[in-house]
Amino acid sequence: MADKPTLILASGSRFRRQMLENAGLDFDVEPATLDEVAARAEMARRPVAPGPAEVAVELAAMKALEVSERHPRALVIGCDQVLDFEGRIYGKPSDVATARAQLIMMSGHTHALPTGLVLAQHGRVVFEHLGEARLTMRALSETFLDDYLARVGDAATETAGGYALEGLGVQLFERVDGDYFTIIGLPLLALLAELRRRGVVAA
Repeated sequence: MADKPTLILASGSRFRRQMLENAGLDFDVEPATLDEVAARAEMARRPVAPGPAEVAVELAAMKALEVSERHPRALVIGCDQVLDFEGRIYGKPSDVATARAQLIMMSGHTHALPTGLVLAQHGRVVFEHLGEARLTMRALSETFLDDYLARVGDAATETAGGYALEGLGVQLFERVDGDYFTIIGLPLLALLAELRRRGVVAA
């Protein structure tokens, strides 16, 4: 039986790393160096710009392929999540003030979180999956926003939308539709199913 390939997570996200650790996976971490802002800007300049879901999957592929070029025998996990609000893409806020502006904009409205998952090996994509969730934010008061941002601080810049649902961010919402792991940033059930299919983890 062939040796199982090394798993590499091409992301520096502590949320994704913790999900894989909690699932009992043995993996290495080597974040891709992709400039996501520049990559999204390049996509937007195409004659037919990709939609938010396509952007999430394509960015995930770019990350996985970059690391796969350095470790061709490994199975590289690439992930990307964007926030889709009324057809416009938002990434991680650059600072707390930007996070606040995004939260005010989405207050009382529904947004989507397209989340791309890609596996790459030998410099090519061998699996891709799109997870998507829809979240409805309650109407947020200025008092709540002040308190929320004071308590989360710079952590508001770590995720698209300025919140982490598994923490204080859950207080922002009145309705959540979709897979929990996808919302956190990695469609874990789809990943585990593919790893089982490949014999990387026990079936």
